[in-house]
Amino acid sequence: MATPSTVIRIKPHQYIHVLDNNTNVTRVEVGPQTFTRLDHEKVLTATPLPMILIPPRNYCIVENPIIKDKDGKLVIDQFQQPKLRHGDQEIRFAQDPFPLYPGEILAAAPVPLNVVQANNALRLRCLRDFVDIVDKKEVVRVAGDEWLFEGPGTYYPRVEVQVLEGVKAIIIKENQALKLKARLTTKDRKGVLRQVNEEWLIRDSGAYLPGVNEEIVGFVQALVLTDRIGYHLVALRSFKDIFGKLRKAGEEWIITLKDCDTYIPDVNEKVLRDVKAITLTNRQYCIVDSPVDPATGKNLLGHQDLRKGERTFFLLPGESLVKGIQNVNVLSEDEALLLSSTESFQDKTGKEVVNRKPGDLWMIYGPCDYIPPIQVDIVERRKRIPLDVNEGIYVRDTKTGKVRSVIGSSYMLLPNEERWAKPLTPIVEELLSKSATRDVNEEHNEVDRDSTKVVTYRVPHKAAVQIYDYRKKEARVVFGPELVMLAPDEEFTVLSLSGKIPKRPNHIRSLALFLGPDFMTDLITVETADHARLSLKLSYNWEFQIDSANPSKLFATADFTGDLCKATGSLVRAAVASSTFDNFHKHSSDIIQTAVFGKDEEGKPNNRLVFETNGLVITNIDVQSVEPVDQRTLDSLQKSVQLAIEITTKSQEATARQEAERLEQMARGELDRQKILDEAEAEKSRANLVKLQAESASVESTGQAIAEARARAEAALIATESEVKKTKLECQAQEIEACAELEEEVAKHEVEIEHTKLLNELEVSKAQQLADIEVSKFSNQVTALGTDTIKSIAQAGPEMQAKLLQGLGLKSVLLTDGSSPINLFNTAAGLIGGPQTGNVESFDE
Repeated sequence: MATPSTVIRIKPHQYIHVLDNNTNVTRVEVGPQTFTRLDHEKVLTATPLPMILIPPRNYCIVENPIIKDKDGKLVIDQFQQPKLRHGDQEIRFAQDPFPLYPGEILAAAPVPLNVVQANNALRLRCLRDFVDIVDKKEVVRVAGDEWLFEGPGTYYPRVEVQVLEGVKAIIIKENQALKLKARLTTKDRKGVLRQVNEEWLIRDSGAYLPGVNEEIVGFVQALVLTDRIGYHLVALRSFKDIFGKLRKAGEEWIITLKDCDTYIPDVNEKVLRDVKAITLTNRQYCIVDSPVDPATGKNLLGHQDLRKGERTFFLLPGESLVKGIQNVNVLSEDEALLLSSTESFQDKTGKEVVNRKPGDLWMIYGPCDYIPPIQVDIVERRKRIPLDVNEGIYVRDTKTGKVRSVIGSSYMLLPNEERWAKPLTPIVEELLSKSATRDVNEEHNEVDRDSTKVVTYRVPHKAAVQIYDYRKKEARVVFGPELVMLAPDEEFTVLSLSGKIPKRPNHIRSLALFLGPDFMTDLITVETADHARLSLKLSYNWEFQIDSANPSKLFATADFTGDLCKATGSLVRAAVASSTFDNFHKHSSDIIQTAVFGKDEEGKPNNRLVFETNGLVITNIDVQSVEPVDQRTLDSLQKSVQLAIEITTKSQEATARQEAERLEQMARGELDRQKILDEAEAEKSRANLVKLQAESASVESTGQAIAEARARAEAALIATESEVKKTKLECQAQEIEACAELEEEVAKHEVEIEHTKLLNELEVSKAQQLADIEVSKFSNQVTALGTDTIKSIAQAGPEMQAKLLQGLGLKSVLLTDGSSPINLFNTAAGLIGGPQTGNVESFDE
């Protein structure tokens, strides 16, 4: 818009744009001036515009900037219009205020330059090709290139460069490394060429500024190594580690405290696990499988290494412990080790050297400490077996297979011997277990038996046990009380007897045959001649007759109880069948005994029955009960029995009632007497109680008074101690405050002295600098004036005076005040010898 005024006053640092309508050219008028607008001119700005002022260390951006030649002059086109770089930008830094020419646009107001601090940088990108000057060298930048401007420094922007972002340095702490990755093929700060996606570590502590093509992957913490912990590493690819050793891909190794205190894993290696040190005491050893050869560093596959304590070591990759850490085999005097050889070697354990072959067995006896070589396996640890006179074990020779029993002495197995477990049938095992349980503790039901020990059985008193030897095919009978010890080829003869009432077969199993005398009871059913069926309960007294010539005769019958009951039952049934009920009811005992025992030649009844097969003898028969099986017979018997029972019961009740009344009278008298005695005792106890209560009250009052006195004394003591502590603490507090104030005054005086000292030094330095400045100023003035000029200045005054005296016509003049003496001789000589031009000398006071 044109201003209506034709006269425009343009102040300094102001400008306007004026359009010449005749030529259609816009020019710039810069103040200070008074501009008079002509009729064909048009002012394009409403008011004068201020020039662009860029302070120091600032810049601005101008779009469509003007074009200047090499000398800095404007380039004018044929129409006297300044040429512009349309579509371009120009960054202008601190300079004299300047106007904007027609077409120029201020894109960005002046802003401070970007100051890049130390350990910081700007990431830059080239927008178009240009030549950059870096450290006085020309660097060609191509569009798309990126680089860093590192601080400390001031960044001067360019239109060809775009600032992408600020980059801060990464702080790498001690025992830490920075892991980087190359985004493009580049050189790192140490000049090493890095390929795309290659990773590496920066191990130097401090600030690190990543390059423009370096990507931060993360931090790697150092592994702390101790004498107890190492780390198992594996190489991901072939490389050289920090110790300068070439590692191939897939190679494994461990790092320990001997190598370094802390270790930062490289990018080309991976930490598999931590390895704990193996410590062997002087009483331990271990066997390492596939040990590493120190010369080649490779595992000796198939080999083993014996390592004894005292030592500490790490298992290297590929190594493993066989059976872990083992203790030294300590053998006492009654112990030994059975050893087996796995390969041929020379055994130097004893005084002689013995050549051992694979599979050899031998024993080493204590007392000693023994660590087996690698070629030796410990088959078992043996201990001398202590045996009593009644104890034994079964031993089998592994070479011949023969089994024998060792009884009554301590025994150590030979290398070719082993303990043999004697098999027994389940029924024998059960019977032996019951027998052992009864001997040890009747509350337990089972006792575990060691099958390698000699089988023993205690034959009870008046009992016999038959033992059969399968090898000799002979049987022997042992009579009790006796301890039976089975040989390896011997077995017990198990008896299966009938039991219960009535008898049932195979109810009783036993190893021992009791010889009696004893009794057994059986229940049989008989029928009289008049067809009355009766149930008889019979008890037999029996015993065995022992044939010393043939004791095995006792075991000729497997179930002597069943045979006895069957034989006697048949005899009794036959005798009862020929008798009537009334006759049998009256003479049952005689009939049964006659039926069983029979009569002798004289017709007298016998008193025993002998079984010739096994020597069993029945000495007596007792009829315990006779009960009819028929119900009617049973009812009539019960009525007669009940009547007899009632008479007897009433007689007993009357006697019991009289006795109860007598006892009641006696008890009532005893009770009254006891009440009187109890009341007398109660009165005595009450008197003692009153006496004790009085004594207790006296003690209580005395104790309360003493306690209160002690409490008051302790309270006064505590209060006094509190005051003393309070006084001490107040003294300490005052002392601390005084010390603090003194230290504060001392520090204040020291600061003031230091301040005064610094001010004095500044004053001295200022005076010295001012003196230097004055000297320099005077020297510069003398140098600027020159010696001729100074000479002329110095001579100008006397010459002027001489000319004035010459103008007065005086030859010589002597001026004095009359009080000072004058050396006229020198004056005269001066006058005589002086020039004829009329020199003047004056003398003052």
